[in-house]
Amino acid sequence: MSNTDFALAIEDLTVSFDGFKAIDTLTLYIDKNELRVIIGPNGAGKTTLLDLICGKTAASAGSIKFKNTELTRMAEHQRVRLGIGRKFQTPSIYENLSVFQNLEVSYPAGRSVFGALGFKCTDEVKARVQVVAEDVGLAEKLDTEAGLLSHGQKQWLEIGMLLMQDPELLMLDEPIAGMSARERDLTAELLQRICKNRAVIVIEHDMEFVKKIAHKVTVMHQGKILAEGPMEQVQADPKVIDVYLGH
Repeated sequence: MSNTDFALAIEDLTVSFDGFKAIDTLTLYIDKNELRVIIGPNGAGKTTLLDLICGKTAASAGSIKFKNTELTRMAEHQRVRLGIGRKFQTPSIYENLSVFQNLEVSYPAGRSVFGALGFKCTDEVKARVQVVAEDVGLAEKLDTEAGLLSHGQKQWLEIGMLLMQDPELLMLDEPIAGMSARERDLTAELLQRICKNRAVIVIEHDMEFVKKIAHKVTVMHQGKILAEGPMEQVQADPKVIDVYLGH
């Protein structure tokens, strides 16, 4: 496969903080429409990797190509425009706005100050809100104030806010932290729906959840990739059992 066939091609990526290599010559390829889960012990560099992809942290060396465009010198907002969406661990939603309004303001046309001033809630936006609300299981909650949603529903709303921009790569950092068992199951279904036309990268600790959703699992350890493949294969890998699952 040539690199153009991948949604994301990372090669020899390195980032050093005061001489410590948080990511060490890491190479990773993610297919279009793939749901990849990254696991590994704390301090393995998982969140740092997402920071490098979205531009929050600058790479010391190596290459990150998204749709064959080099990202490493590109500003964070430019990467968002290219189609990269990132959800952090704590939800950042507008608590006092309704679910509908939260989704509406996330539509790309409402982005720039200029756009916001002339922003009209067109039929196009309404249609997009409806589709996304169905995708994230909040179609019945459009009029509800976001602050009144359950913890899980707030997480889904934030994923919905990212989906409004129709990203081709969506990155989620521990999306089920603090969720009930039922909400976890619904989140697994949600992720399977939304990776139909985009690549999704999920960082997660919950192995049962990982089994449910992962097309492929990447195990990180000390800034490197320790193992990669289907969950069954990774779980049976002696190196992985030693550093991660064994503790």
